[in-house]
Amino acid sequence: MKPETAAKKLGILLESAPEDFREGVVTRDELNALLADPPEWLQVLRREGPHPRTVVAAKLGISNSGLARGGITEPLTTAEIKALLVAPPQWLVQERATQAAVRAEKIRVAERDAERTARQAGGGGGGAGV
Repeated sequence: MKPETAAKKLGILLESAPEDFREGVVTRDELNALLADPPEWLQVLRREGPHPRTVVAAKLGISNSGLARGGITEPLTTAEIKALLVAPPQWLVQERATQAAVRAEKIRVAERDAERTARQAGGGGGGAGV
């Protein structure tokens, strides 16, 4: 697979990976080996960053769109993310509240759908009655 794909699967920023990783091809076996027993460079990247947008958004508890609305366009390090969480700017507080509301709505809809399915599966009379 392409290095870009492997980096995405590993949750790292490709530009921060070693040159031999960026310029080579990664086989499934190599990817599985990196996942099972990450080398030091991968451990450091995962621990300290810089992190790709999806990882930054997840660590902040917001969406990728929320990052854009907050003006975050560059990768962030773990230290930068922690600093935002310690003293969150207003945009981050708002985006986290929005994300919490979205999660709550998803749960509500899933519970409603499960209840409907249970009611339908439970019978409910009205058969043909031969």
